[in-house]
Amino acid sequence: MFGRSCGKLLCHGSCAGTWRLGANKKFGEGEGTDVISFVIPAHNEAELIGRTLSAMHEAVRAAGETYEIIVVDDASLDGTGMTAQEHGAQVLAVNFRQIAATRNAGARMATGDLLFFVDADTVVTARAIRAAITALRGGAVGGGSAVRFDGSVPLYAVILERVVLPLVLPLLNMAPGCFLFCTRQAYLTAGGFDESLFWSEEVSFGNRLKCQGRFVILREFVITSGRKVRTHSALDLLRVGAQLAFGQRAGLDYWYGPRVGIATKWAEQSATVDRPRD
Repeated sequence: MFGRSCGKLLCHGSCAGTWRLGANKKFGEGEGTDVISFVIPAHNEAELIGRTLSAMHEAVRAAGETYEIIVVDDASLDGTGMTAQEHGAQVLAVNFRQIAATRNAGARMATGDLLFFVDADTVVTARAIRAAITALRGGAVGGGSAVRFDGSVPLYAVILERVVLPLVLPLLNMAPGCFLFCTRQAYLTAGGFDESLFWSEEVSFGNRLKCQGRFVILREFVITSGRKVRTHSALDLLRVGAQLAFGQRAGLDYWYGPRVGIATKWAEQSATVDRPRD
């Protein structure tokens, strides 16, 4: 159901096959009957995971929901897991170095009826959370949202954010990988994320969700890190696309390479700010 296993779970103590910190931790006393499970895959994200979790707690509490947060720490060497635990998350340690397998591991641990897959460098907003929950409880099987970059970004990224993505995502009915949500039943029916894929796994997963029913792209946005567009030119992105199109694994470094140039000034100022729409 969950694709091929591309790694192994780290075994720690008597918890066979897994290493869990802060297990079974839920927050809130929401009026709805659904528990919301947030699954966050992370590799060496100690610098940004704190702002992500702080914003998530604030946004979901504002929505009045019962929720849990699961950070799946994939072979981090920088203390990501401990930082996540300090910010109230359950932590599952794995050694996959493959995001589809990491997301699936978190989904298996989740207890909620509604699943949200959020990147470790992405700040959710209360508006996006409320809109997503409303869509799922209104019959949608899944969906995604609009995306904004944090901080200052190059001109090409501004055009991408303000012109290209607002047109392309709704037109193709395609959810960005940084914020993807679905019902548990839809996730199980889709078979989870395809672990044979090292990139575009969210597109494949979204297509299988669409076969089951209504898939929505919200106008409300989340705020994701602009570190990649700040450290890669438009030409770099075209080069990565060409490499992947021709089956060259070198293009995977865009996602799986070392973190470069992470800026935290914006995070300190805006981690939990629900910015108004333009």
